[in-house]
Amino acid sequence: MSESEHSDPSDPGLSRTQILKALESMSDHLAKQGIKGEVCLFGGTVMLLAFSARVTTKDVDALFQPTAPIREGIRRIAEEQQLPADWLNDGVKGFISARHETEAGNLPQFANLRLTMPVPEYLLAMKCMAARMGGTAGEPSDVADIRFLIRHLGLPSPQQVLDLVALYYPANRIPVKTQYLVEGLFEEGLV
Repeated sequence: MSESEHSDPSDPGLSRTQILKALESMSDHLAKQGIKGEVCLFGGTVMLLAFSARVTTKDVDALFQPTAPIREGIRRIAEEQQLPADWLNDGVKGFISARHETEAGNLPQFANLRLTMPVPEYLLAMKCMAARMGGTAGEPSDVADIRFLIRHLGLPSPQQVLDLVALYYPANRIPVKTQYLVEGLFEEGLV
């Protein structure tokens, strides 16, 4: 399995079971208010839920609506299920591309909570933009997720990966470390 995204090696992060239980509770929370919500998942949670490419993730990065009832649910569920206060958060909103392409994929769905995710190409572009390399135990790394997505999409060259990233983000914003990481994965035969 792939490296998980969390930074505390003594904390195993959130498992598939924990995330699904929390999201089901969120659906129940919204149902009690007669509300239907939508959560667009990103990062490690998509790798875990949609692709089974990892076993844990630090948190659930997402965009969600309606905001106020979901934030209230986040607090309640964190207390009830002894999850971190930011188990579901919208910190990813600063990394969203203007070309925000999403789908339901094979994500589970709930009665009052619709889950979506970036299309795999967009998810790969986001992971490449972050290009976290880890380095020491517990540091976040995107490398295993990037390798998985390159293979999943059948991209045969570094240039095709970088061209895909440029479809979602302006070329002048793509970090040099992204180019080196992608080229290195192909040079080392890791994809």
